[in-house]
This record gives sequence, structure tokens and C-alpha cells, in this order.
Amino acid sequence: MNQAVSHTAPREGVRPQKSRPQRLYRTVWRWHFYAGVCCIPFVIILALSGAIYLFKPQFEAWVDRPYQQLPVGATSVSVNAQIATARAAVPGAQFMTYQLPANATSAAIISVNDAGARTLVYVDPYQNKALKVIPYSDQFMQQVKAFHGALLAGTAGSVIVELAACWAVILVVTGLYLWWPRTSNGFAGVLYPRLRQGRRIFWRDIHAVTGFWLASFTLFLLVSGLPWTTVWGAAFKELRQWNSAPVVQSWSSGAVKAAPAWRPQAVESVDLPDHVVRAVQDLTMAQPVELSVAASEPLVIKASSLSQNRPKRATVWLDGRTGDVQRAQNFAQKGTLDRVIGFGIAAHEGHLFGWFNQLLGVLTTLGLVLLCVSGTILWWRRKPAKRLGAPAAMPAGNAAMVVTGLILALGVALPLVGLSMIAVLLLEWLVLRRIPALRHWLGLTPATNP
Repeated sequence: MNQAVSHTAPREGVRPQKSRPQRLYRTVWRWHFYAGVCCIPFVIILALSGAIYLFKPQFEAWVDRPYQQLPVGATSVSVNAQIATARAAVPGAQFMTYQLPANATSAAIISVNDAGARTLVYVDPYQNKALKVIPYSDQFMQQVKAFHGALLAGTAGSVIVELAACWAVILVVTGLYLWWPRTSNGFAGVLYPRLRQGRRIFWRDIHAVTGFWLASFTLFLLVSGLPWTTVWGAAFKELRQWNSAPVVQSWSSGAVKAAPAWRPQAVESVDLPDHVVRAVQDLTMAQPVELSVAASEPLVIKASSLSQNRPKRATVWLDGRTGDVQRAQNFAQKGTLDRVIGFGIAAHEGHLFGWFNQLLGVLTTLGLVLLCVSGTILWWRRKPAKRLGAPAAMPAGNAAMVVTGLILALGVALPLVGLSMIAVLLLEWLVLRRIPALRHWLGLTPATNP
């Protein structure tokens, strides 16, 4: 009897053998931890800046309210005269676009190219007076957009944001596995948090339950944002062109480069007869509507709806002399993939289905901040002193190989993740594992088994 006990009891100072489910859980947890370390600060930045950008139309309407309540005169001056006034306000500038006034009391917004920089000029159509001049990139919401997409750091910032967003996909996927209930204790701690069982359970449940309810919305935001990215978006466009005819897409790949397919063309002179402008107004396109000179066709005027609800967008080309419509393209005429991405972008920006879309966006972004804060609190409360607090590495086994294979598959689908994995593995193999103190701090020493 005593002999039997001596064979089954673990030796002193040695951890008991982990079962396969425990190995799998620990391996997933380790990936989840390092994904969080990589992207939590950036998730907070993207969530807060994205929440602000959701309300772009409301904010800009508030900022522009002095220019939307102009006294109505007996007649308005010609559009060509308004354009001349805008160009005089920015000497030497070229014409780019004329935005139709939203209503009879609104100013016209004319954009000009000032030494390569786009500048907006608000013109009173009755008094033919420039009311406001502002560089396009200096608008608050354009600053928010640039910060959200590239941290105001150009291509390098765009790549950093893309890398963080891709690692956030791994964070969500691994988090769902960790959330999955493994006991039949009801819905407490699974679908709703336990609030009266101590701080440890409270923060654990807040993190797990919030993560579960937000998982699908978070994955949607991350995936729908990929077409804008520098690396993934550019690779996606190249793949489309390789499989089909050259692609003309209505969104930009990367935070710095604008898509030339829809970027307005700067010209030295333009003739926008009033009857052509009225012909565009009669089309009742979704606002805002901009008029510009069609690329390579100086006698053709392009009218573009720039509604943030992309399914409502349309582009019409008109004869610049008669105002006759030569051709038109609406959202329904786009390819299936472009329509899917258009729906995704509109929902991502909070404008696909009105105020409820904005509400979902706000709840998701605030929930992401709560996830980051609760995850940080959980880490801080459990980490050993003078150590990073990563879950201890397990000896290699089938579970670790399966999880690693799945993560590597995500790395192939998300190129920046794959490249960063290679860089980290090389860093670990060449440097980190060779410095004992650093290896111990990072938790790279596997837990020992009997």
C-alpha cells in the first residue's frame, strides 16, 4: 500500500504532469498574454480615436454652423465667380473641387491646390466673399483620422497600427478559447459577471464576459479596417489585379496615399456653367456632392457623392457644356467584393444604419478600453515581483504544436503578424535565451515535469 502511494505521489519540488487540455490552455494563454503586451496600448488609442471619428458628421455640422446659416440674398453669383473668389483667397492655387451648398443658407466649399496641399475655402454665394480658409489636413476630424490610421507618423505609423490590429485578431481568437466554459456552473462568469465574490473574480469576470460579448464586433472592426492598411491592403489590391483586370477601387490602401481613382484633379482653369450645376442638383445625389474636372477629360465634369454611408454613393459624368449625363455609376453597379467592402467601411465608420450604428460603435470602443484596463489589472495583480508575469512556458507537446500551427496560419493570412513572429523568434533564439536573467524575467524557462 505504501509502495503504491510512493509511485503515484509527485516528488518533492517537482510540478505534477500537466494533462493535454491543461497544456493547450497554458499555451493559448501564453499567446494571449504576449498578444496583449503587443497591442493593448494601441487598442486603447484606436478605440478612443475611432469613437471620436464616429461622430464626424455631427461635429463638422457644429463647427460649420456659422457657414450654414447665411442670410439669403436675392440672387447668388455664378459658380465661376465663386471659384475665382476662392482662388483669390489663396493666391497661385489651382482649382480642385466645388462642393454644392447643402441648402439655400449654406456656403459653398471650394477646395484648391496650394503648392501640393489641399485647402478649403468657404464662400458666401450671395455676397461672393471668402468666409473661411483652412488647410484640408488641419481639420480636427482629419487629424483624428490621421491619428487613428497612422498615429500622425506617416507610413511608419500606419504599419505600426496595422501590426497592432493584426495582433489584436490573435488576442480575440485566443481570448475566446480561454473564455470557453469548461465546467457546468451555469452562466455566472460566462454570460454575466459575478460582482460579489472578491476583486479577483470580479476583474476576471469583467474581462472574460466583456470580451465574449464584444468578440464579434471587435473582429468585424479589425477585419473591415484591413482594406485601408498599408501592407495588407496593398497586397490585397495586387492579388485582385493578378486575378482580374486592373482594379479601380474607391478606397485608399494606406493612411498616406490617396486613391488616384477618386482623388480630385487640380487644374489651372475650369468652367462650371450654372446650368451644369443645376443639372447636378436635379440628380438629388446623397450629400455632400463635389464637382471636379474628370481625369484626362477637361470638358467633362464629374459629380461625386461623398456620403459616409457608402451604399448611397454615386458618381456621374456630365458634358461640361450642356450638362447632359454621359455615364453614371452607383453602388449597386460595383463588383460583389467592392460592395462587401463598402458595406464594411460604412459600418466601421458608424454610418451604415444611422444612430444605432454609432451607438454600437461607441459601446464596442468603450468596451475595448474596459477590456484593456481589466486585463492590465489582472496582470498586475498576479505577476510576480521583478518578472514580466507571462504564463510559464510548457514543455513542447502536441497541444503546443497545434496552437503554434494555428497562430502561424494567422501569420500567413496577416503578413505583418508573420513577419513580426519571425523577428521575435530570431530575437528570442539569438539573444533572449542566452541571457539567464532576461530569460527568467520573460518566463522563457519551461516548467519542469516529473
